[in-house]
Amino acid sequence: MAAQYWLMKSEPQECSIDDALTAPNRTVPWTGVRNYQARNFMRDAMRVGDGVLFYHSSCAEPGIAGVARVASGVRPDPTQFDARSPYFDAASKPESPRWLLLDVRAERKTRLIGLTELRTDPALADMLLLRRGNRLSITPVEPAHWTRILSLA
Repeated sequence: MAAQYWLMKSEPQECSIDDALTAPNRTVPWTGVRNYQARNFMRDAMRVGDGVLFYHSSCAEPGIAGVARVASGVRPDPTQFDARSPYFDAASKPESPRWLLLDVRAERKTRLIGLTELRTDPALADMLLLRRGNRLSITPVEPAHWTRILSLA
């Protein structure tokens, strides 16, 4: 099966591309996903080796900040069971966890490709990230969009 491509959003104050690049083995667990559709992408579609556009969100200048790869399969996200975590979910039980994570391995930092630049590029006009109302933290990326973004980086 051919590699697939994804865009994964992270708030840089929680985990930036720089944090990922300095983590052991340049690998970070992608915790805190609390949207069923994004969780289902991780569980059902994402595979080790898939390409990832590392996107900084909820910050002064949101945009693509790096390139990474999916580095593991899914496993339960331990933050759902930690009452001190902002991602705690009292309804999720260890015997049937609701939320999952996978590991992401950072490959490289890119120049920041901001949301404004992405929106004004005709080759990216139909990119899922740019559709009105899309707020998913994980979205699939079409191969043509992946190639275009790497050429901009």
